[in-house]
Amino acid sequence: MNIKAVGIAASVLMASTCAFAQSSAVTGAVGGAATGAIVGGPVGAAVGGIVGGVAGAVLDPPPQQVVTYVQQAPAPAERVVVKEKVVIGQPLPSTVVVTPVPENPKYAYAIVNDERVIVEPSSRKVIQVIQ
Repeated sequence: MNIKAVGIAASVLMASTCAFAQSSAVTGAVGGAATGAIVGGPVGAAVGGIVGGVAGAVLDPPPQQVVTYVQQAPAPAERVVVKEKVVIGQPLPSTVVVTPVPENPKYAYAIVNDERVIVEPSSRKVIQVIQ
């Protein structure tokens, strides 16, 4: 009977944590640590915090002025097409030329497969795909 009660309590705790994370947009290291602690205890909290922190850093959206600049930037005369799918958090192929955003050198952009993408210049990782 006690095992059943513990299982039910754990299920309720996990469901409420997931609902809280969705409703308040808990992201990054705190969300990862909380989820890791529920699943794997103290070790899970440490791993979840690291993974969540990395994911949170990758998904941090650029400022609106950067997005507006990239939306309005003229397209190059030659189309850039790559076989790989453009994925947020993954680097663009080295064959793709990225152009720095003049007002904010923390960001660069490229137009790949007819999609405008904002990237982190040093790693070439895609931060946002503009629709």
